[in-house]
Amino acid sequence: MTLSVDRDLGTPAPPADAKPVTVEIDGLPVTVGEGASVMRAAALAGVDIPKLCATDSLDAFGSCRLCLVEIDGRRGTPASCTTPVTDGMKVRTQTPKLEKLRQGVMELYISDHPLDCLTCPANGDCELQDMAGVVGLRQVRYGYDGANHLDAQKDTSNPYFDFDPAKCIACSRCVRACGDIQGTFALTIEGRGFASKVSAGAAETFLDSECVSCGACVAACPTSTLQEKSVVELGIPTRTVATTCAYCGVGCSFKAELRGDELVRMVPDKNGGANEGHACVKGRFAFGYATHPDRKLEPMIRENITDDWQVVDWDTAINYTATKMREIQARYGAGAIGGISSSRTTNEEVYVVQKMVRAAFGNNNIDTCARVCHSPTGYGLRQTFGESAGTQDFRSVAKADVIVVIGANPTDAHPVFGSRMKRRLREGAKLVVIDPRRIDLVRSPHIEAAYHLPLRPGSNVAMVNALAHVIVTEGLVDREFVDARCEEFDVWAEFIARPEHSPEAVEPITGVPAADVRAVARLYATGGNGAIYYGLGVTEHSQGSTMVMGMANLAIATGNIGRDGVGVNPLRGQNNVQGSCDMGSFPHELPGYRHVSDDAVRNVFETLWQRPVLTEPGLRIPNMFDAAIDGSFRGLYVQGEDIAQSDPNTGHVFAALESLDLLVVQDLFINETAKFAHVFLPGTSFLEKDGTFTNAERRINRVRPVMASRIGKHEWEIPCEIATAMGYPMSYENAAQIMAEIAAVTPTFTGVSFDKLDRLGSVQWPCNDEAPEGTPIMHVDEFVRGKGRFIVTTFVPTTERTTRKFPLVLTTGRILSQYNVGAQTRRTPNVLWHDEDVLEIHPHDAEVRGIDDGDEVVLTSRVGETRLHAMLSDRMPVGVVYTTFHYPECGANVVTTDNSDWATNCPEYKVTAVQVALRSVRVPDAPQHAESDDLVHTGEGR
Repeated sequence: MTLSVDRDLGTPAPPADAKPVTVEIDGLPVTVGEGASVMRAAALAGVDIPKLCATDSLDAFGSCRLCLVEIDGRRGTPASCTTPVTDGMKVRTQTPKLEKLRQGVMELYISDHPLDCLTCPANGDCELQDMAGVVGLRQVRYGYDGANHLDAQKDTSNPYFDFDPAKCIACSRCVRACGDIQGTFALTIEGRGFASKVSAGAAETFLDSECVSCGACVAACPTSTLQEKSVVELGIPTRTVATTCAYCGVGCSFKAELRGDELVRMVPDKNGGANEGHACVKGRFAFGYATHPDRKLEPMIRENITDDWQVVDWDTAINYTATKMREIQARYGAGAIGGISSSRTTNEEVYVVQKMVRAAFGNNNIDTCARVCHSPTGYGLRQTFGESAGTQDFRSVAKADVIVVIGANPTDAHPVFGSRMKRRLREGAKLVVIDPRRIDLVRSPHIEAAYHLPLRPGSNVAMVNALAHVIVTEGLVDREFVDARCEEFDVWAEFIARPEHSPEAVEPITGVPAADVRAVARLYATGGNGAIYYGLGVTEHSQGSTMVMGMANLAIATGNIGRDGVGVNPLRGQNNVQGSCDMGSFPHELPGYRHVSDDAVRNVFETLWQRPVLTEPGLRIPNMFDAAIDGSFRGLYVQGEDIAQSDPNTGHVFAALESLDLLVVQDLFINETAKFAHVFLPGTSFLEKDGTFTNAERRINRVRPVMASRIGKHEWEIPCEIATAMGYPMSYENAAQIMAEIAAVTPTFTGVSFDKLDRLGSVQWPCNDEAPEGTPIMHVDEFVRGKGRFIVTTFVPTTERTTRKFPLVLTTGRILSQYNVGAQTRRTPNVLWHDEDVLEIHPHDAEVRGIDDGDEVVLTSRVGETRLHAMLSDRMPVGVVYTTFHYPECGANVVTTDNSDWATNCPEYKVTAVQVALRSVRVPDAPQHAESDDLVHTGEGR
């Protein structure tokens, strides 16, 4: 491991606006920001100072005593990592005195280490060994007397890395990384002096501890004390490919490190705009699914879904698909076929799928998984701000003073951003959590929410209206901002000031004390920069779009928009949900969110594609299912989505898929949807892709192939070949050419190219002539639509009711170790942490049903039933149960209904009236007239 100024400047950078000062390092002048360390100044001058405990991702610690320097006019030899520069300072880093001190310190380290760094074979992965050479150590005079830690047993419990305490030098880097970067505080230094050692708290092993396996400790370790098992097995990597994680919407940048053609490890990129060197257990370690034996690498065909699959070549599969699609159109009409694009594929792959549907299929029957997660975000923010995306970059949270988390669970679903948020909370920002479930952020090490509003399921919009009521009636509106930049305020203010929206009036609906609601409204309006972060607990409701507009109303009423530390920020679930929407995957919108009825917009695409684009929107996913069942929709191409597991009311989905004459599934594995398919087309993992992902902050990141395509072609070629076989010639030389076409027809992408992304690392759209390097913060001087628009948000209770037969409310969510429907993470060692979906139920609800922890229970709703094991938990209020949806055996969506958002048809996953009973106990029927008047809604982040 060689020292590199580009890789590590020793200590974090001072603020960007820090006053410049000039110092002299070994006679070399260098100008740095005031507050920078001597070590950082030296590195910028090209002078590497020996170090072990220092790293630019952690605050200075000064424990290793290797980085000592001499400073003119000062006595002693201070640590360069903890000594700030002053103007005119003169520093010497190499003197006989310093050499002797460093050699003595290094001798002590090595004497307490099982390997003699002077004779150990170089392995390229140990900074202790590197430093032994840097300080010029030639001998070790001290011997091991058998009374220390060198006989300590290695901990191999974690599936991804080992902990060998015999090699530990107690530098504290792992402890500080766990606390400062990850925010878990699972590690500590136990004991004193020679008895000091790293401990995983009260747990016997790392696996049993609070460790979340993010790998920050492994990355920080300067020896091989903490080391990836893959490195031990495969050896030190020899080459690197920069790419982007394909899990959640954070979009972390990684350096894939390989030995030959074999992937050894994923190292978070310190220059990654979204993650800045951090990662989670999925992104850093759970990449083994790409080479899992379950992957299907050849096309397959069958006439009937009861037949066995027949492996065929690509030409046969493509021609079969094209022929069947044309036959369906000839018999049932041009609109009888359609496609669903994937939020796990690249922008380029999504773009060619929607182009295939519009130009080759000849209709607008294209939709995407965003329909069932964040479509209300697109609708709501477009109505209020004029753009269908979040307003900030992730760095913005560092300037927030009040953070409001609504219907999201960042530490589980968006863990790297969750760690960034926790860092700001430890610095003093106030946290408000609005969610019926007590997520980890409410109370975790060194963090406690100022307020947790456990609103009653069913009251999202009532709650946001009550918050707005306080702001309006107590004179907390930022009138200067509103008057200058907004419209329709008076109509909205008259509506929101009505008595029925007061916290006292809605308390019976929300279940939250009016005093707490008033306190939160005042804090958000007057506490400095207020930022809202929300998830699927906001959007997956019958009033999802209304709630998004309600949050936008709050932001503009208080002036919390258009600068760092504020905004309305959706936390997207999958890696390219934002991109799949940007690329025109909705039946009513072409790329760039422009309606198909716009003649000028259609002309752009018709001129380029040389095919007419229909003026009428096509079918949404729910409409496709209904039309399949009634016989008018007969052929469906599904790109990388497991709709049979992820979409609501599974029985209805199954019936629709069984009704199709042709179902084409393109994916990595035979998933639940593929069980109904007639054609299976293999796809590529992110490690084989060349293209871009767009994350939740609108950041366009490059995805580069780490390995050759295992299916023999690029995934974007497949829709092109289907379109060509159907009579519409469609081809590209490479993914860069597809992006060039996207840029040519999409105003927000005008300035995007692979060359620019390779040069800058990433950009955030809009990227165009006005913003050639992208737009981190939206709506700075004016809104995209001109003026921010206040919209009346009437609370309309959901039609999903609790009854005597179904008295509980089910809500669903995610867990840290698993991802979405689990197709990827279930094929990795992540199953060690979560090997089944369980039903969290409040002890009171369990007791009255005779349910003990671990019992198998039957979960029943109006549309279906499934079985899970119960886990007693008081994280939900009485009357609410919760489960995840990562395992098909659980079948959580067997019981969810097809109720949906009024504007977008986003399913109401978060509100399902259910009953829970022991498997051996029959749930009694109840008279249909015995319905309660209680209405249910929920806000848990999925």
